[in-house]
Amino acid sequence: MSRRTRIATTAVLATMALLLGACAEDTGAGSGSGDAGNPTGTIREGLKITFLPKQVNNPYFETSDNKGGKPAVEEFKGQYAQTGPSEASPSAQVSYINTLSQQGTDVIIIAANDQDAVCGSLTEAKAAGAKVITYDSDTKPECRDAFVNQASPEGIARTQIKLISDAVGPEGGEIAILSATANATNQNAWIELMKTELAKPEYSKLTLVATVYGDDQDEKSFQEAQGLLSKYPDLKGIVSPTTVGIAAAARYLSGSSYQGKVQLTGLGTPNQLRQYVKDGTVTSFALWNPADLGYLAAYTGAALASGIITGKEGETFTAGKLGEYTVGANGEVLLGDPFEFTAANIDGFDF
Repeated sequence: MSRRTRIATTAVLATMALLLGACAEDTGAGSGSGDAGNPTGTIREGLKITFLPKQVNNPYFETSDNKGGKPAVEEFKGQYAQTGPSEASPSAQVSYINTLSQQGTDVIIIAANDQDAVCGSLTEAKAAGAKVITYDSDTKPECRDAFVNQASPEGIARTQIKLISDAVGPEGGEIAILSATANATNQNAWIELMKTELAKPEYSKLTLVATVYGDDQDEKSFQEAQGLLSKYPDLKGIVSPTTVGIAAAARYLSGSSYQGKVQLTGLGTPNQLRQYVKDGTVTSFALWNPADLGYLAAYTGAALASGIITGKEGETFTAGKLGEYTVGANGEVLLGDPFEFTAANIDGFDF
C-alpha cells in the first residue's frame, strides 16, 4: 500500500469513528447503561454514587462508606453521598431508595435490612436508570445488578465456629448466638451454615441452645447478652456475627462475673474490641476490612454504570488499589476470606 493510500485510508477510518461516536451520543450509548460496552475500561467521570447502609452512625458502615467508598469515588472523580435510616428496621430504607431514584442517582449501593421489603423500590430505581449494588447484606438477585460479598457465607460460618470451639476448649459445652435483626439476609444465612458446621464430628461437644436478636442496637444487644446468661447459667460461649452485638456483649461480660468463663467471638472491628481483647474478655474474633468492602462496592457500581461490566458471570474489572475482580454466579463479587484478630496483631489495625 502506498503512503498516499495509507493516508486516505486513515482519514476515512477517522471520519467513520467520529460519525459512530456522534451516533452513540445521539442514541444515549455510553451513558452508563452497561449495555453498550466499554472496552477501554474507563470509568465515566461525575457519576453520582450514594451509599445506603442498614443504619447511619453505625461504626461499621461509617468505616465501609466514609473510609472506603468515599475515597474510591474521589479516585474516579465521582460524586459521593451517604444516606439512610437511624434504625435498622425492614422497611426503613424504602423511602430513601425512592428519593435517590427521583434524584437521578447513577449508582445506589445498599446493605439491605430485609431482602423482600426493599425489592419493589429497588426494581423501580433500576427501571429509572440507576445501577443497584448490594453490599454486606444482599437482596434477591433480580432486585439488583451485583452483590459485593465481604466473604463467602461458608467461610464466615466456618471461621466463627472454629473460633468459638478453640476459645471454649476441648470440653465443649453450651453456646448461643447473638444476632442482629431477625430479617437480616446475611445473618440468617451465616446462622444456618453455622448450624451445619456444628453438625460435624469435630464439634460434637458444642451444643447450640439459643439464638437471640439485638436488632443491631447497643442497649438491646447488651440486654440480650445478659438474658442469655440468666437463662443459661452453664453457657460456655457466645457467637455474635454483628459488630454492634459483639461489642455490647463484650461490654456486659467484661463487667460481670462471667468474664473469662464465658467465651465470646464473632464479627467485630479492632477499635471496638481492642480493650476487650487486652483484658481477656475476647480471645479472638474475625472480620474483613470494611473499608475495602466499601471501596470495592464503589468500583463495582462505577464499572456497571460505565458499561465496563453488565453483571454477568465471568466478567472482570479493576477495582483501583485492590486489583482485578471477577463477577461470579448471580452477579456476586467476592472480597475475600475473613481475617482473624488476636492480641498478637490487633494493634496493627485502626478501624
